[in-house]
Parts: sequence; C-alpha cells; structure tokens
Amino acid sequence: VQLQASGGGLVQAGGSLRLSCAASGSIFSINTVAWNRQAPGTQRDMVAAITSGGSTKYADSVKGRFTISGDNAKKTVYLQMNSLKPEDTAAYYCAANVVMLGGTEYDFWGQGTLVTVSS
Repeated sequence: VQLQASGGGLVQAGGSLRLSCAASGSIFSINTVAWNRQAPGTQRDMVAAITSGGSTKYADSVKGRFTISGDNAKKTVYLQMNSLKPEDTAAYYCAANVVMLGGTEYDFWGQGTLVTVSS
C-alpha cells in the first residue's frame, strides 16, 4: 500500500491550498484517513480525520478553516485549507488505517508535503 501526498507549496497568509492523499495497493477498504502535521522542533499532531462513514474531526486550531473530504472511488482524501496562517507552516503527512485484501488491518503513512505560509 502506498499513500501519495501532494499539494503543498508556498502561500501568503490568508491564502488557500488543497492537499491530496491518494491510496493505492491491495486495499480491501479504508477505515480512517488522517492528516497530521509537524513543524520543526515540534511533535506530529493530528489536524483532521475522516472515517469511511464520513465522520470528521478537527484540531481546534483549524476548525472553521480546514475541511477534510474523501472520494471513495478514487481512494483519495483531500484537505482544503483556507485562511492559512504562518503557524500552519509544517510538513503535512497523511495516514490511513487500511484493511488489506487478506483481511489484516494496518496503519500506513505517506511521505510529507511541505506547506509554507508567509506573513
């Protein structure tokens, strides 16, 4: 299983970016996908998560600004980030809890995509 994260870049404060996390491989189903972020010198924290049923949760710091959504047919999860702030600058990682074709459940991580918000 591979998780391909993309969409990061440099944006001015107040701007928007949309991150994508595309899953591929021998996947039977995906239970949950989460976006996490890590700024230099800090721990990695959950930003937003979505379940297969469409339930979502967000970190308090991004509520009202970020929206997580999924396209089951494309096995892709998006993170729409609006009203970006310099403190949103971080490497963003997607992670998925996946049920494999053989029935075993695993957690997978994608590579990071860097988001830089200038003031």
